[in-house]
Amino acid sequence: MKTILITGGAGFIGSHVVREFVLKYPTYKIINLDALTYAGNLENLKDIEHKPNYQFVKADIVDAKQILSIFEEHQPDGIIHLAAESHVDRSITNPLDFVMTNVIGTVNLLNAAKHIWNHNFEGKRFHHVSTDEVYGTLGSEGFFTEETSYDPHSPYSASKASSDHFVRAYADTYGLPVVITNCSNNYGPNHFPEKLIPLCIHNILNEKPLPIYGDGKYTRDWLFVIDHAKAIDLVFHQGIDGEAYNVGGFNEWQNIDLVKELCKQMDEKLRRPAGTSEQLITFVKDRPGHDLRYAIDATKINEKLGWKPSVTFEQGLSKTIDWFLSNQAWLDNVTSGDYQKYYEEQYK
Repeated sequence: MKTILITGGAGFIGSHVVREFVLKYPTYKIINLDALTYAGNLENLKDIEHKPNYQFVKADIVDAKQILSIFEEHQPDGIIHLAAESHVDRSITNPLDFVMTNVIGTVNLLNAAKHIWNHNFEGKRFHHVSTDEVYGTLGSEGFFTEETSYDPHSPYSASKASSDHFVRAYADTYGLPVVITNCSNNYGPNHFPEKLIPLCIHNILNEKPLPIYGDGKYTRDWLFVIDHAKAIDLVFHQGIDGEAYNVGGFNEWQNIDLVKELCKQMDEKLRRPAGTSEQLITFVKDRPGHDLRYAIDATKINEKLGWKPSVTFEQGLSKTIDWFLSNQAWLDNVTSGDYQKYYEEQYK
């Protein structure tokens, strides 16, 4: 039985990865390690929390001593590292938090893995999940490839770039078996409502303004989170040590066009007159260092591992909206903060 430790497994992307592994690999023991900060929500995993191959451990990757103790106890064969501070706006306000979690936390995990594996790397793997934001910004043309030079522009992307460098350095210096994935913007069920899509869904339901930065022409490549979880599964099992793989949705959208498509679908699903939700769009002051465009070239993972997105953006957005409309209690709990009581109730 392999033991796989997944950090940040109560978060948005992490919870989908945990579910993918728990259900697909019943002979694996899956350890979900999460600090349960504001974005960590164990309600995301209620459907699998009693599975015999699943265990939750509450811990902060910044605490090196605690992390080493957990690694020594559970002896993981693989680490899938998703735990991170990830909201750019928060990084502008509190950059040191991002340094501590994304840089120091990653190094703590690398040190713990190096210690317990003790140069016996056969069957071992450290999978570091990163972002396309480390590459900086693009003009109106071109794509980020795995060979694109790093050029981070926000404290968030700088902290993730630093963590990527440390992962590669541990591979080169100590021979640690690592893979890195750099993904584009994720969307889908369980998305914390500070991010654009769930924020707009929540605000439309409550007839509140839909805030759009600047002129709304910032362009992002959108990746359905369930497709991302399947890509992580593929790279973890079939990727080549030392390699990086870009994971993108082949779905470029300007923010304003995305929100208009979301408004259109919301009006249809809520049976409101066409154009009702779009009237809520409000342009707000741009944020500092805002990158114009991200676009991922996912050719490598497609050709080498056979991965490709299973849905178009319009299809994935429809699935996402349907999930939020069917899970408004979850959304209410998250926006009110009541979701944080779940850990106390379930894990006293």
